[in-house]
Amino acid sequence: MSRTLHWGVPLALLLVASSAGAHDADILYAQLWRPQAGGAEVRERLTLTADTLARLIPADADGDGVLTQADLDARAPALAVGIWDALPLSAGGQPCTRTGVTALARESYVELGATFSCAPGALRQRFSLLSLLPSQYRVVLGSDVQGEQGQTFADASQPTLVVSEPGQPERQAVSGLLDWVGLGLTHIFGGMDHLAFLLALLLVGGSWRRVLLLVTAFTVAHSLTLGATALGFIPLDEARARWVEAAIAVSIIWVALENLVLREHRHRALLTFLFGLVHGFGFASVLRGYGLGDSVVTGLFGFNLGVELGQAAIVAVLLPVVWLVQRRPVLHRRAVRALSLLILSAGGYWLMERALGPIG
Repeated sequence: MSRTLHWGVPLALLLVASSAGAHDADILYAQLWRPQAGGAEVRERLTLTADTLARLIPADADGDGVLTQADLDARAPALAVGIWDALPLSAGGQPCTRTGVTALARESYVELGATFSCAPGALRQRFSLLSLLPSQYRVVLGSDVQGEQGQTFADASQPTLVVSEPGQPERQAVSGLLDWVGLGLTHIFGGMDHLAFLLALLLVGGSWRRVLLLVTAFTVAHSLTLGATALGFIPLDEARARWVEAAIAVSIIWVALENLVLREHRHRALLTFLFGLVHGFGFASVLRGYGLGDSVVTGLFGFNLGVELGQAAIVAVLLPVVWLVQRRPVLHRRAVRALSLLILSAGGYWLMERALGPIG
């Protein structure tokens, strides 16, 4: 028992400490296009969450935390300097001239627009504002300058992207898809609440066939709600997203309690499917704030694939350990009890934090 608690306590601390940022949006989505092929005018659309905008341009201290169109209008000069001046655009080796800007408050994200006058040639943009954001942030850039060129990602270490280079659409499309897969992997490994739920399931998972049934039920369920929400069939505003996060915490508490009080779990596949629907909304809350527009299908496919690959890797690592412990029934009972108590505590913390606001 002591050995179980010895490594279990740090696990609980890690779960709690990582909860706050588990679903923070970490993408800015940009689109560049020329309305007329070969013309001087270039337009750009940049979407980001209100939280991301607040990191770049802090709001007034007496604000209520709700971003309105009036707020954006009042901060127009700050947006021009803090955003667009930090996104220098050039074409053919010459700086582009910014000719206008717009800012719109959408339901779940902020949409910023700009028009430029540019020379002919390949467009090059440096996303300098990434240096002001946490390291996990990325810019996804899509381009229609010379037809669909796929999507490319920029980060703080490589903030400059070049678009409108002909002859490379396949390479860019594959690269963009792999980046979306990587983002899905990052979110499943960083989403400690989802990991806690999976661990609680695996502790009493049983045979390989039963574990496969549980994982399949969870995968199918969260894929359904993730897809339906990301594609706009199910609305998910700020209020609903908050309650989804609280419901995810309830799912963790429920499964942990079952581990503690039940000896048989015959209904667990159905329960896992139902809770998987809830977790899918949680994954969708990551994508909904990006304002992906027509690129949502590519992002959804790659992101969900990354989530599934990460989930499979977690199961592949944890399941052999669980089976090894199950060979010693006394140790297994103690491990299930200790870890379920820790997961229950983390779930309770998350529930209070998400339903009532940050603790402390």
